[in-house]
Amino acid sequence: MAAYDFNAPRLFLDIPMHEGARHTLDRAQANYLLSVLRRDAGEPVLVFNGRDGEWRAEIAPTGRKAADLVLRAQTRPQNPAGDLHYLFAPLKAARLDYVAQKAVEMGASLILPVVTRRTQGDRIKLDKLRANAIEAAEQCGILNLPEIRDAAPLAEAIAGLAPERLLVFCDEDAPVADPVAALRQAATRAATPGDLGNGTVPLAVVIGPEGGFTPEERTLIGDRPNTVRLSLGPRILRADTAAVAVLALVQAVLGDGRRSA
Repeated sequence: MAAYDFNAPRLFLDIPMHEGARHTLDRAQANYLLSVLRRDAGEPVLVFNGRDGEWRAEIAPTGRKAADLVLRAQTRPQNPAGDLHYLFAPLKAARLDYVAQKAVEMGASLILPVVTRRTQGDRIKLDKLRANAIEAAEQCGILNLPEIRDAAPLAEAIAGLAPERLLVFCDEDAPVADPVAALRQAATRAATPGDLGNGTVPLAVVIGPEGGFTPEERTLIGDRPNTVRLSLGPRILRADTAAVAVLALVQAVLGDGRRSA
């Protein structure tokens, strides 16, 4: 038996959730369930708000193109959020959407765009970033939504990291070496007793723009204590590809992938 039911549609609702709660769907949500998916009265829908776990709701039509959802029972309790900050130089629109979705799928707890010397992306639209985060969470059974912050200058973002947070710096000029060994060594140096055993090392990842960081920016990041410069191998990766690669690597070696193993 699969551990999760992907047959029922899933929606994010920003409302308090409890048994018997009733929510009137907006026009887009009602159209999605009634017209696109052709769901009928009484059919189940999974809903979540990022705080109260996941709930099974039932469709209660109130008109030809309108409906309420009535919450019946909790299907999963709220799980603890991870602690992985994702800092990245903004990309152009389509690739930015992709990166936001993949960061959520890979367990980022904070998404923070950083402005670098070579940043080429347009002004960040936080509502669009949030919409992409919600879509990814809906589709992938995720209960926690990441915090999304407005873009900040690179220097400000780096200075704002807590000293105990291990920063993984994807540096194209770093020597090509075993990234798993490099992460483990850096985490061991940074950890306080018991951290690694409990899987609680706070993490951050920083990804540069399409043209890479300038020498001054690499120095700024590399000089921060508790930072590990990491090569992703001998190939040159696009920024969006590098983001997925390093998030998967960090989660597998030090993050929630390791804790669930």
